[in-house]
Amino acid sequence: MTAKTDIEIARAALKRPIQEIGAELGIPAEALLPYGHDKAKVSADFIAGLSDRPSGKLILVTAINPTPAGEGKTTTTVGLGDGLARLGKKTAICIREASLGPCFGMKGGAAGGGYAQVVPMEDMNLHFTGDFHAITSAHNLLAAMVDNHIYWGNELEIDQRRVTWRRVMDMNDRALRDIVCSLGGVANGFPRETGFDITVASEVMAILCLATDLADLQRRLGDIIVGYTREREPVFARDLKADGAMTVLLKDAMQPNLVQTLENTPAFVHGGPFANIAHGCNSVIATTTALKLADYVVTEAGFGADLGAEKFMNIKCRKAGLSPAAVVIVATVKALKMNGGVAKEALKAEDVEAVKRGCANLGRHIENVRSFGVPAVVAINHFAGDTEAEIAAVESYVARHGSEAILCKHWADGGAGIEALAHRVVDLAGQDHHTFAPLYDDDEPLFHKIEVIAKRIYRADEVLADKKISDQLHAWEAAGYGHLPICMAKTQYSFSTDPNLRGAPEGHSVPVREVRLSAGAGFVVVICGEIMTMPGLPSRPAAEAIGLNDLGQVEGLF
Repeated sequence: MTAKTDIEIARAALKRPIQEIGAELGIPAEALLPYGHDKAKVSADFIAGLSDRPSGKLILVTAINPTPAGEGKTTTTVGLGDGLARLGKKTAICIREASLGPCFGMKGGAAGGGYAQVVPMEDMNLHFTGDFHAITSAHNLLAAMVDNHIYWGNELEIDQRRVTWRRVMDMNDRALRDIVCSLGGVANGFPRETGFDITVASEVMAILCLATDLADLQRRLGDIIVGYTREREPVFARDLKADGAMTVLLKDAMQPNLVQTLENTPAFVHGGPFANIAHGCNSVIATTTALKLADYVVTEAGFGADLGAEKFMNIKCRKAGLSPAAVVIVATVKALKMNGGVAKEALKAEDVEAVKRGCANLGRHIENVRSFGVPAVVAINHFAGDTEAEIAAVESYVARHGSEAILCKHWADGGAGIEALAHRVVDLAGQDHHTFAPLYDDDEPLFHKIEVIAKRIYRADEVLADKKISDQLHAWEAAGYGHLPICMAKTQYSFSTDPNLRGAPEGHSVPVREVRLSAGAGFVVVICGEIMTMPGLPSRPAAEAIGLNDLGQVEGLF
């Protein structure tokens, strides 16, 4: 008998009505805005009334650098939430919404896998509650208003050569990275170069994920810089009177979405910035709401700890006043073997020495997480082909680094397969001698902040940036933006900017190609190497295998 696919497992789930899931957290039915029977938004009024409550323990799940072998970070996040609930802990999970780009491209969905999933899986991986469409619309409304303002006389004297606000769509489409718009004659405006980014790279997405309420959302939207005048003065979204309409489009999207796991653990799924080109965390409002309603909140940050966890600590926690109680670093034997030099097609064969070599990547992430003053434990996400000797090699390596690696079988067994990790997380979260702190202070120069990340997290020797980059950073400091944190945009596959350089490289250089000021979100984006803010589809996109079966059910999602 063949094993069930993720979507078959999800379809067989015994879901409870969403009002019952809300009741588990003390959310009254009238505070839920249902989208069908199995998902709902939590009302802003209810959330506003939670501010005086104490907060629970925040647990971050991160991982080693991703490989084609897979790591299972979201699966572990969901499994750990179920495991904590099995221990009798009042638990909530906080993850990001799935982007259609990777869903139809290479990566697949973002609802977990096996018997550690959030449901409804099909809805989550497709249109869900429409949040991404609202973000796309708000972003592109601003883009349309920029070009419209220029067309109707350009009262603000925007320099068409210095319009920085691009357009977005939630799909991988390399053909739209660089375009010329307004072709076709006088009636269509003034031609200029621009382009598209993917919606998850939009500053509007970042703003929604960092805003605390609708008033804060509108203030941040107004702070967006859309371009500059000929005198190099910034032009803001509020100058175009766009912030009010954008807020209206995002009014419902600001409210967190409540769903459940296969084991009926409450899960907040809200926001979805990528971690390789944005800050990679679910919304602040979802996380802080969950912390007021649950004793343990398990969340994740995208890709490896060099990207997602670093930004979670240096951006999200800094901005929202959060402090993680413990960090789980996910690793798989297969991924460690790839980091140890084994090709994907040779991963089935036992290779203990390759595992030992690949553990250097894991060790680097353990060191980095601890540098924030937070305790870390390693979750070995079990695959059927893992051998006892390979697992023992990981456990031994981690023990020598002063931590613990725990074998987790949540993919196959759900919460029951991860109880050992859940017990350890409770122990770590209960320790009060750890002191969380970001890596750099607000008042340090912007370039110095970039160097701190590059040298302390990536182990680079130097940051390479030409005079144009340094002049731009100095100009932003002079304009009052020097206090902002840094959001690095680089490949997720390596500590370096070379995606093929696996393991734990040292002594490399980090070339900075471009810097972008996200004044509304409140950070500076530093684009390194060849990273793209609009991905392309692979040669065989996942979309080729997705369709409806004879029963009208979705097939091919994973």
